[in-house]
Amino acid sequence: MLGAVTVVAGLSACGSSPSPPARTTAASPSVAATTVRGDSTGPATTPTPPTNALAAAAWEALMAPTGEYAASASYAAVIDAFGPVEPYASIRAAEERHIDALVRQLQRFGVTPPPNPYLGTAKAPPSLAVAAQAWADGEVANIALYDKLMSAAANDQGLTRVFTNLRRASAEMHLPAFRAAAASGGTLTAAQLAELGLH
Repeated sequence: MLGAVTVVAGLSACGSSPSPPARTTAASPSVAATTVRGDSTGPATTPTPPTNALAAAAWEALMAPTGEYAASASYAAVIDAFGPVEPYASIRAAEERHIDALVRQLQRFGVTPPPNPYLGTAKAPPSLAVAAQAWADGEVANIALYDKLMSAAANDQGLTRVFTNLRRASAEMHLPAFRAAAASGGTLTAAQLAELGLH
C-alpha cells in the first residue's frame, strides 16, 4: 500500500487482515497492526467475532481491516472526495453485493453482523492516481485473504462457493480495473470499463 494508508491495531476480526500483509491466523481473536486501504482510523468499536469456525471465516472476510466492509468504505471515501469516478463507483456497487453475500452466509450460521463500522472513518488518498495504485495493492491482499480463508470453508459448499466467487471478482475484475486506472492517471473511461467487462 502507499503512503495514503494508515495502520490500524487491535481490530478483532477473527485474527486476520484481508488486504495488506501482516496477518495472524484465523483462530486468533485479534489482529496485529495491519494496514488498510485508504486513510482510516478504523472502527470506533469492534464487535466480538463468532466462535464457530465457518462463521468466523465469513466474519473475517467481511470485517477485517482489508475485507469487504473496509473496501466499500474506502471506495465511498474516494467517491465523496472526487465524485462518482470510475472504476470506484462500479466496484463499490460490486462490494455491496459482496457484503450482501457474506451477510447471508453469516445469517445462515446464526450470526447477525453489525453495520459497516468503517463508514466515515476512511479518508480518500490525495489523488486518484494514488488511490488506484493503493486499491490495486489492496486487491492483491484481498485475494491472499480468500486464499487463506478457503481452507476454513472447505467443509461447507455454500461458503466455499461464496469465497471462490469473491476471490474471482477481485482477481479477474477489480485488480485489472485498478491496475488499468493506475496506468491511466487514476480513472477509467466508459470504454475502458466495457473493455474490462465492468459495464
